[in-house]
Parts: sequence; C-alpha cells; structure tokens
Amino acid sequence: MFEKSDVVWDFAQLACHRLAMWKVRHFHRLVIAKSPQAFSLTTRRNSLSATCMMIDRPILMDLTLALMRATFKLDQVQDDGLTTVGTGWLVTMPAATAGHAPQFALVTAGHVLDRMAKPHMMIHWRREDGTGRWHREPAPLQIRNDDASPLWVRHPERDIAAIALHPPDPVRDWAVGFDHLADEASFQAHDVQPGDEMLVLGYPRGLSANEIGFPILRSGRVASYPLWPSADFPSFLMDFAVFAGNSGGPVYLIDALRKKPGGDGKPQAAFVAGLLAQQVVMTDERLEIGIVLHASFIRQCLRLLAARQAEV
Repeated sequence: MFEKSDVVWDFAQLACHRLAMWKVRHFHRLVIAKSPQAFSLTTRRNSLSATCMMIDRPILMDLTLALMRATFKLDQVQDDGLTTVGTGWLVTMPAATAGHAPQFALVTAGHVLDRMAKPHMMIHWRREDGTGRWHREPAPLQIRNDDASPLWVRHPERDIAAIALHPPDPVRDWAVGFDHLADEASFQAHDVQPGDEMLVLGYPRGLSANEIGFPILRSGRVASYPLWPSADFPSFLMDFAVFAGNSGGPVYLIDALRKKPGGDGKPQAAFVAGLLAQQVVMTDERLEIGIVLHASFIRQCLRLLAARQAEV
C-alpha cells in the first residue's frame, strides 16, 4: 500500500463519508456495528456495508453525528408552573429480548426522572423527511404507572436511570450501541488521563441548538485522577460549567481531540465515557466543574432493565 499525503487522505475520507451517507439515505435503517473502536455503516435491508476500504484503514463514522441524532430534550411542566428539563439519549439494549419487548432504552440521570412527578413527560423527537428537511415532533412518554410508581430502572448506587421504549422508526436507527459504552478496559487500553478533552451533549437551561431541537455540544478536560478502577473512583471531574438541563447528557471521547504524540498503531478511541450527573457546588458557589459517572454503571443499569424486561 503506497503512502498518501494528509491532503489526499482527507479528500478520500470526505468522499467515502459522503458515499456512506448516500447509501444510508437510500437504504435507511442504519445499524451501528458492535465494536468499541469503530463504527461501520450497514443497512438492514440488504446488509450492504458502507465502510469504505479504498485506503489502508476503514473510514470511521463520526461519533458526534451519531450522538447528536440520538440525544433528545426531556421536560415536564410541574404543578407549580416550573419546568423540569433534562437530557436523554437512546441506547440499544444489551441483549435481544423475546416477544415485543423494546430493544431500545432512554438513558438519563436518575434525578431528572425523580423530579418528574406526573405520569408522562415530553420527549422532543426529530425526524428528517425525504427531502432532507428536519421536523421537531414532541410526544408524551409514560414514565410512571397509575399508582405513580416509576417505569424506569435506576442504578442501585448511582444517579443513572434507563427506561425501555419503542422510538419512532427514523430515530431508532441512530441509537448508540451497547458495546460503545466504555468499560474500564476501554479507559486503560486508550490510556485516558487527566487533561484529555471530552465532549458532552445537552440542553443547558433547556436551550436547544436550534428550533429543530438538536442538543448543544460543549467540551471540557478531564480534571481528576485516578480514573480507574470505577469501584474505587465511580466518577471523574470535567472542567466545564454545568447548568440545569445538562443532567443526563452523554460524555464521550474521540482520539482526534487528544493529539497524543506518536502513533503506536492502536485503534482510535471513539466511545461514550460516561453520563453527566451534576455540577460541583460548595457553599452555594458553582465551581464550573462537572461530575461524570463512568459508563460502566450505565452498562449495569441497562442489564438490570433487560432483566426486568425478560420477566415481563
């Protein structure tokens, strides 16, 4: 394989990405390959792989694009007139469940749902039509039974909740694969350290990026050490301001931001590192530091949800 300049590589990458997205638009129903390092675009209709092999390494689907489409605003107006707002994102269940049980879950911070006292919340779905135009389509989602008991599963120790659901067809194609949730092996294999930059999606103060309702992308650096084992260090800090509405948003890492020197040939990192739970507050003063719960606890919560679904 002959070497290519960065310019040629970038052009080939762009061309292949456009080809992949064209195939997705025409064949629909995207499947994200189960690999913690790379995304492969494959259609359910004919299993046609849209991964481009025109060069010596596959094109990686942009994780930011996938999470942008999988993340949604959640809200509920309370009896006092105030609105509880949070961020939720779609994840595939860890294993197929029998019958008509949902294969997807909405993940958010536990306290977001705890504060929603009514049976239904609003989730602000989005849909892209055949012409490429986007539409915002808010819809109610039941989160409590008639007796006010929760329909979601909450992690027994961490501020993480997941609720099973049947998302609209165009939306489910962008759900994050369970295997793209990092575990401790992911952090160690990619040598995640303080100072590494991560990205987070959310709705600060309920604000969306646009009228269609896409989340706002922000970034911050890992601000604590050590990062593992999660049993001893269940959360880590990020140097960025957190606002109401950010809670529950996905925090993720892509190697392009880290710019570590040298190339050791390891696969590029592209995974969800955790969930933004809350901000650090001391004596009523906000320190502009976010608390992130490890994605390993999201995995545990989803397994609990899958076990409950299997019993139904």
